[in-house]
Amino acid sequence: MDLTSYVSNLGREFATLAEAGGEEARALVERLTGPLESAIRMTLLEALSAAADEITRDLAPGSVELRLRGRDPNFVVAPPPAEPLALAAEEAAAGGAADSDPLIAEDGPAARINVRLPEQLKAAIEEAAAREGRSVNAWLGRAAAAALQRSERDQRREPHSGGKRIQQSLTGWVR
Repeated sequence: MDLTSYVSNLGREFATLAEAGGEEARALVERLTGPLESAIRMTLLEALSAAADEITRDLAPGSVELRLRGRDPNFVVAPPPAEPLALAAEEAAAGGAADSDPLIAEDGPAARINVRLPEQLKAAIEEAAAREGRSVNAWLGRAAAAALQRSERDQRREPHSGGKRIQQSLTGWVR
């Protein structure tokens, strides 16, 4: 995604506003346009990052990340994993075998548990289930199975470091 056009549009808007303020205002805007460009670019990146975080919350267990390549931000979308039984059925239909057996079979014997949830979380789960056309029970079962599969997959990929998980992150300014 190229931010240049957005930054340029803001620069033109500043210039248009400065015209109404006279010669001094126009000269001030011309002096500030260069330094403001990086501040505008950073603000746009922060807004895009916040949007990616919000989308990730709604897309869970999928995710959206904002990555910088040079000066240009790019979105990386990781869709939610396919349902275990649907994936296994597709692979069986294609004549291949699944990499691993489905973690949870949806049609097996059922067990009952009681769960206490904050009211807001319960309402959010009900809305998510309704959007997908599922019952709350089916939605929770699917979400739990997906979380377990993701956890198992992450454990296989994670390098062993004496049982401790190493988290790496980078912060700073990019120019």
